[in-house]
Amino acid sequence: MPRETKRGLYQGIIEQDEKGNYFCGPYLLDYQLVELHFRLGDKVSLKKVIGNTSRKSFDDYPQKSIKFSLAGEDHDED
Repeated sequence: MPRETKRGLYQGIIEQDEKGNYFCGPYLLDYQLVELHFRLGDKVSLKKVIGNTSRKSFDDYPQKSIKFSLAGEDHDED
């Protein structure tokens, strides 16, 4: 598992695959959080990563971020 730095565990751009999953690099992003607070192309900083428990997306994304914020912001989205 990645180690957290001042900038979070991982930084990247929100993308969407052909199945409709939101992801950032190798990490699946929580769908509802992206829908509520973010847009495709936003640069985000991942703060918490867990194992992906979804059978549908596990093969593509074994890890999922459940806590992330816009890169450069001091607060986190819950």
